[in-house]
Amino acid sequence: MAPLNLTAPLIVAAAETPAPSAPAGQLITAALIGIALIVVLITWGKLHPFLALTIGALTTGVVAGMAVPATVTSFTGGFGSTMGGVGILIALGAVYGKLLADSGGADRIVDTLVARATPRSLPWIMGLIGAVIGLPMFFEVGLVLLVPVIILVARRSGVALMKIAIPTLAGLSAMHGLVPPHPGPLAAIAALDANLGLTLAFGVIVAIPAVIIAGPLFSTIAARWAPVPVPDLFVSAEETGDEPARRPSFAVTLGSILLPVALMLLKALADILAPASTDAWKVVIDFLGMPVIALLLAVLVGFVVLGRGAGFDRARLTQVVGSSLGPIAGILLIVGAGGGFKQVLVDTGIGKVIADLVAGSSVSVLVLAWLVAVVIRVATGSATVATITAAGILQPLTETLDAPMTALLVLAIGAGSVFLSHVNDAGFWLIKEYFGLNIPQTLKTWTVLECLISVTGLAGVLAISAFV
Repeated sequence: MAPLNLTAPLIVAAAETPAPSAPAGQLITAALIGIALIVVLITWGKLHPFLALTIGALTTGVVAGMAVPATVTSFTGGFGSTMGGVGILIALGAVYGKLLADSGGADRIVDTLVARATPRSLPWIMGLIGAVIGLPMFFEVGLVLLVPVIILVARRSGVALMKIAIPTLAGLSAMHGLVPPHPGPLAAIAALDANLGLTLAFGVIVAIPAVIIAGPLFSTIAARWAPVPVPDLFVSAEETGDEPARRPSFAVTLGSILLPVALMLLKALADILAPASTDAWKVVIDFLGMPVIALLLAVLVGFVVLGRGAGFDRARLTQVVGSSLGPIAGILLIVGAGGGFKQVLVDTGIGKVIADLVAGSSVSVLVLAWLVAVVIRVATGSATVATITAAGILQPLTETLDAPMTALLVLAIGAGSVFLSHVNDAGFWLIKEYFGLNIPQTLKTWTVLECLISVTGLAGVLAISAFV
């Protein structure tokens, strides 16, 4: 019996790239009009990305010569298949992230690591915290949860605010752009039919130097460029009396965070060592290593070791689950609409035309993927939109790539998707307001950090490609 494949629903419709149904010039024009329309609607019209992507996708299909009913069918089919795969993972990740925060597990990890830090090592410790906490969480969730920690650590340690904030943000952002189970990388993995285990392993390898360069090393410069005082915000849980009755231990919390990552990496290793095996052990590992199963297990284990460890009863656990799902509705709709837009690009044959144009080019496919994601990211301000759109455009290229190169293609897109955060990015304003920065200071700190992660990520991808 063949192992189950999470991405199957996502690639059924795109498995066969159709021949272009209209002249190449018309198809390229349609793609440019669709992307430009999305950019204008998001940046100038201030329209929600879900609506912008929907309108852009339908416009692209019609301009490319597809009948209106066929365009709608293509879009809704891509939307549904994307939500059927990635949407479940986003929901499970949100539940786990909320559980980790409310139980005090995140605080336990931070307290344990910071207690062992010196002023010189503290930026490195905070980079590690950002990366570890960022593994199961979306960037926005991790940012909101860790901002009080950043401010509290800076206040208590006396270390410059930017030396604490920049490494933490670097850890969060690198995980968000390069390492699944974040929505952008997951959507790209599904769209490009990449091996999740390989992408995860390569992503961690690429993320480590990116975090070091954009975090602890850059933080010294950032502290000079933005010598801002620690904001007079947030007080400790002890002062507010809002702590849970008890907190789970450090080892238990860390183990629950790393459980899904370990299961997915174990499956990747088994696929490498015994790809065609039908033995019972391989079937079990294939099952447990599926992202849906791995994250579901993390949530179920979290109910016991985090929820019960914090003294939560069943009613409180139900409340945690319910309160975690509302805030991600927008993310789910954006990801789904991005999947619909991707499917329109595939079904019109636009991706095939672009792939044919690139085939004779001397530009590395990895550099091209990075550049496409960069352009969309800078224009729209959304890493997720950039990742999903770039994956849709470049999907036909995977027909000539092996599994390692396809995984690296995902990471090149992910690296490009975090480039140059500026005023059209909601994260830009969150960081500006939380840390009391002005716009030039935010550009010199947060924006430069994102560029460093993006360029370092591309360099790491190209370095790995030389050996695979």
